[in-house]
Amino acid sequence: MRNDAAKAGIGFGSALAITISWSANKSLLWAIVHGIFSWFYVIYYAIRYHGAT
Repeated sequence: MRNDAAKAGIGFGSALAITISWSANKSLLWAIVHGIFSWFYVIYYAIRYHGAT
C-alpha cells in the first residue's frame, strides 16, 4: 500500500513538472528534462516564479 502511494506521487510529480514546463517553455526537450527532475522542478518553479518577492 505504501509503495503504491510512493509510485503515484512520483508519477504525479513528473506529470505536473511536464505540464508546467510545457506551459512555460513550449519545448518538448525541456518538458522531458523537467519530467525527469519531477518534484525538484515543481518546487523550483514555485519558489522562482510564485514565491515571495
